[in-house]
Formats: sequence, structure tokens, C-alpha cells
Amino acid sequence: MSNPRLFDRALVRLSPAQPGEDVAAFLQGLVTNDVTGTLPVWAGLLTAQGKALFDFIVWPDGKDALLLDCEAAGAEALVKRLSLYRLRRQITIAIAPELGVFWEGHAGDGGAADPRLSALGQRWVGAVSGDDTPVDDQWRAHRLRLGVAEGQAELGQDQTLWLEANAAELNGVSFTKGCYIGQENTARMNWRQKVNRRLVVVPLDRSDPARQRAAYPELGLAVDHLRVEAITQPPHWLEDALRPE
Repeated sequence: MSNPRLFDRALVRLSPAQPGEDVAAFLQGLVTNDVTGTLPVWAGLLTAQGKALFDFIVWPDGKDALLLDCEAAGAEALVKRLSLYRLRRQITIAIAPELGVFWEGHAGDGGAADPRLSALGQRWVGAVSGDDTPVDDQWRAHRLRLGVAEGQAELGQDQTLWLEANAAELNGVSFTKGCYIGQENTARMNWRQKVNRRLVVVPLDRSDPARQRAAYPELGLAVDHLRVEAITQPPHWLEDALRPE
């Protein structure tokens, strides 16, 4: 397998500092998705009001540890945030600089399909090396053309409700796993089917400056936070959610 690496991504490792400490149970009570079942999964760490602070993909790391595939620019902040919730639990939370996130835009051997959308391609975790080739620009273009937003520049921090980030449609939330931070408001929105706004990728020349979260002039695209009724050309995976009852 080649070494097409996402240099804008980092890995945060959560591992037991003493035998018997359950890392998965610790994370399960914090994040939006079920991390005790099949991995990888996409998940968010939210505010108590259900707004996104961080999003990441959770990977297994041996028998007892987990890895969070997150934005490199926000990795230290994520470590600090998770450490606040650790209290007296004997869990080590640290960036794993020896590991990187790798990506290809098609399915293949050795990687895992992106848990959000199979069309996003495959990714895998591996040791970094001097032969790694950056593919961040290709990944960004591929992701945005499929209409998928991620990261603090697009989701904002404490700005966007998790379901407004299309988490239900992109397999980023479990409504059966039990409590987590922000669960009450997220579950209420889902039960009432009251997602009034959505993050969507739009042509840059049709972006609303008042609702724009991020702009990519080189791609001719932007990410806007729009009212549902203002969304005219949703990606195919979002069409059912926007269809009137």
C-alpha cells in the first residue's frame, strides 16, 4: 500500500494506565456514537447544549486502547478537554506522533471505508515515515464535492448543533447507546424532527456571506449554515432528510 497521508490529521491515544481500566466505557459516556461496538465510527464531543466542539473518527488500538483521528490543529485542545473529564480514572490521553492517518479516494485492501459515507474512500492508521505523500488537498476537494463538512472551520466550535452537522445522516450519532454530553437536546431534536438548519456545501458564487462558515476559492465552494427551506441542491445522501413529510 502507498503512503498517501493526511498531514492535517493527528491521532490521540486513550490507553489504560493500570490493568482493568476501561477506556471504551470512559469515552462511551462522553461522545455521540457507540464506541463499544464495531470500529471505526465517526463521533462528536459536544457541549451540554448539544453543539459540536470536536469531531473525530474512533479507531481500535490493540485490545484495550482507542485512537481518535482528529484535526492536527485541534489535537492538543482535544487532549485537554478529554482530560477534564478523566477525574481520577487511570487513563493516559496523549497525541501519538508516531502514527498518521492515510487516505485513498477509492476502496482497496488494507483500509476501512470512511464510516460517514463509503464514497469518501478508505482510510487507515499507520506509522509515519519520510516517504509519506501529503494528500490533504485531494481529500478536501473529494470530501467537499460529496457535500460533507468536518472540522472546526466548517462545524464551528460551540456554534453548530450536532444534528445540524448532518450527524444522523452520516452515521455520527447513536440514539440507543445511552447518555453522553449533549445527549438530551440531541435526542429531543431527533424525536421532534426539528432540525431547522443544516451545514451544506454550496457553489461559492451562491454562498450567503451572512451564513458562510468556510470558503474555498480554489475549489469554487463554500460551507454555509442554512435554514432547511433555503437548501436547493442537497447532496443525494441528504435528500431524504429534507423531503417534506
